[in-house]
Amino acid sequence: MVEAPRFGAAAEDPDAAAAALEAGRKLFAAECRFFYAAQRLDQLPAVAGPEIAFAGRSNVGKSSLLNALTGRKTLARASSEPGRTRQLNFFDLGGRLTLVDMPGYGYARASKDIKADWQGLMFEYLRGRPSLRRVVLLLDARIEVKAADEQVMELLDRAAVTFQIVLTKTDGLKPPALVRKQAEAERLARSHAAAFPVVLATSSETGEGIPALRAELAALAEG
Repeated sequence: MVEAPRFGAAAEDPDAAAAALEAGRKLFAAECRFFYAAQRLDQLPAVAGPEIAFAGRSNVGKSSLLNALTGRKTLARASSEPGRTRQLNFFDLGGRLTLVDMPGYGYARASKDIKADWQGLMFEYLRGRPSLRRVVLLLDARIEVKAADEQVMELLDRAAVTFQIVLTKTDGLKPPALVRKQAEAERLARSHAAAFPVVLATSSETGEGIPALRAELAALAEG
């Protein structure tokens, strides 16, 4: 059986855990709206509060996860052509937290310009954004970690930005395989200086792990 979700100080206190889950539910029940897109560093919106960025390989399920977190069906839309999106999309969540949808990476047919974006615009955003609290780095639970994932983790280490590994599409694994995958992801997190130690397993299809991730992010909104 997969280890119970852990979030901050609530890990060892059932009452605190329940309160954290409720705080997450309330935050993500608030209105969430798209308000800005940036393709260059000089286009970034003014800092208005804490930000959480979501990153992952193309087709990792990032749009589905954002929609599941916010309880919307079309808040974030996946491109019909993986690797095509080249901008940072900003969403306001209840005036308390900004969710930032970053371009997917690692798509085999992606142009050199898109790869350059991750070394240019994305890196500059990551290391220079004072309001950025955490990067949620999505890994597909059904497949092995790719070289592109490792490269992005190294980039996050260099940018000194805390990132948290979140497994997606866990409904595609049987429980024993998921336990092994989560243990592997936790070992991976321990090997990176900027990684947050808690790995969460999620499924946008079944809702597994979504409340725990909401709780994690709500705690950052309070910080």
